[in-house]
Amino acid sequence: MARIQVLDKHTAELIAAGEVVERPASVVKELAENAIDAGAHTITVDIQNGGVTYIAITDDGCGFVREDVPTAFLRHATSKIKTEDDLDGIATLGFRGEALASVAAVARVELVTRTEEDLAGTRYVIEGGEEVECDDIGCPRGTTICVRDLFYNVPARMKFLKKDVGEANAVAGVVDRLALSHPEISFRFIRDGKDELLTPGNGDLDACINAVLGREFAKTLTPLDYTLGGVHVHGFICRPEGARPNRTMQHFFVNGRYVKTRTAMAALEQAYKGLIMGGRFPSCVLHVDLPTETVDVNVHPAKIEVRFVNEKPVFDAVYHSVKNALQGDSAPRQAVLPTAPAKAAAPTVIAPTTAREWAVQTAARPVATPPPAMPKPVAAKPAAPFLRDESASLKWQETIVREKVIPPMPAPEPKPEPVAPIVDEQVTMETELPPVIYVGEVLHTYVLAEWQGSLYIIDKHAAHERILYNELKKTATHDSQYLLAPVCVSLGREEYGVLLEHLAALADVGFELEEFDGALLVRAIPAVLTGGDETAALREIAGRLLAGKRDVTTDRMDWIYHSIACRAAVKAGDNGTAKELAALATRVLTDAEIRTCPHGRPVCVELTKKELEKQFGRIV
Repeated sequence: MARIQVLDKHTAELIAAGEVVERPASVVKELAENAIDAGAHTITVDIQNGGVTYIAITDDGCGFVREDVPTAFLRHATSKIKTEDDLDGIATLGFRGEALASVAAVARVELVTRTEEDLAGTRYVIEGGEEVECDDIGCPRGTTICVRDLFYNVPARMKFLKKDVGEANAVAGVVDRLALSHPEISFRFIRDGKDELLTPGNGDLDACINAVLGREFAKTLTPLDYTLGGVHVHGFICRPEGARPNRTMQHFFVNGRYVKTRTAMAALEQAYKGLIMGGRFPSCVLHVDLPTETVDVNVHPAKIEVRFVNEKPVFDAVYHSVKNALQGDSAPRQAVLPTAPAKAAAPTVIAPTTAREWAVQTAARPVATPPPAMPKPVAAKPAAPFLRDESASLKWQETIVREKVIPPMPAPEPKPEPVAPIVDEQVTMETELPPVIYVGEVLHTYVLAEWQGSLYIIDKHAAHERILYNELKKTATHDSQYLLAPVCVSLGREEYGVLLEHLAALADVGFELEEFDGALLVRAIPAVLTGGDETAALREIAGRLLAGKRDVTTDRMDWIYHSIACRAAVKAGDNGTAKELAALATRVLTDAEIRTCPHGRPVCVELTKKELEKQFGRIV
């Protein structure tokens, strides 16, 4: 007895529909994409009960001619392509001819449509794949499709749907992405009778982002527009401080189609290396436009993934566009102080005995209560002499101050120790940069400076680390410092082997290494490293190599620079003279490339005059 049989038409359609229609959001996606392909300028999506009982998609597109309406609901009936050659250059969102047939197979569907040329419209009703009615109706130009009782004839599918609020949220997400993909179209989303979204449809992506994702999110974005190798990238990316703990706010569009692309995602996150902390992810609304013949959209049932003929041009275009945009938007992060309660109790403080102590306590005190009368200064014991690390001082002079302006300095300390000149006087005279006023240092970690009407708080370790990192990356080869006596570094078998494989790359950053009886002999180290750091640095580099943590850029050993810069930079608690700290502040504030350390932490925070005046009650 034969065991193989051909399924009946209805069963086959239900199986095929399951590939396209998974939930109400799938219906909205397919029908709204058809409206976009029809040339609509306005699209309205109206749902009830999460879209399970009612979905209506209305557009002002070209509409259907009467003869095409019944044919449009047949499987594989489409106006988008005609031959197999057309698959190599698909420019529309739909092309398979499955959406209407799949939806009609599992729901009750009513279509009302009219073209510009027709005097009367067409009303067509189909339920479970079977035609019910087709007659004339008066209606405006365009198409309205109403989908009722989704999965009414497939009760098993109903069990897999979420609650109404969950399904409605999924529909809202689809409408959001469609609106971001086509800012030239005005989208309206109605949920259970309430308007939830209305985009302007004026082609302004910024205005569309404000409407879809909110004004607060839009404030964290910076625009980009870049073309490389025939790939055009445009849209918005977040500033480093706007990074989020997940990737949910990464939106990529390829030729107007929302997609999930590992290539663009990897390029985006690679461009943020060293600008955001680990575990944080950049946000974006990025459009990637490229020739249709170089991208295959027919690789996923829901057309949510694409395949590129050559991924490298796409990666490079996204990477360099983001890099350029980040370099062009390098304003320091602004600090916002919490507003003190109107009736806050005065804190308990120890009465100051000197003007300096009074100034420190006043800066740390909540501003709700006025300060008491200034006590008269009393004699204080001489402070302990300011100790300096000569090697650290030399390091600061060599790496921090390079062709920068000396800011106005406070009165010199009595009997200062002689130091080498900070900058060339000729460079100082020729540079036209606003002066940076050095204020002081707090907690042996943070440098305070005034510049352009704001107070800046600078992390001296993070700042020096970024300066060293940038210096290391400027040239392909770097200065080496030869050791008085070679140092033998003992390593594990795997560490030793992986370092031998990368001797050339290590030489590029300043290490001169030799094999020596199962160990490595270090004859020279990068000039920025101090003696004693070579063993720890090499072990860290070996560990990173073994873990396979390499950057996918032209600087494949980029993270080695991170390690060297971190170890060579001054540490919190290290002593420095006023001149050195002032020079550091000037370098940071006048160099747009110094905004985060190589690990992504901020280098400085801006405290604006307005924010300070709010704290002291000068303004509301």
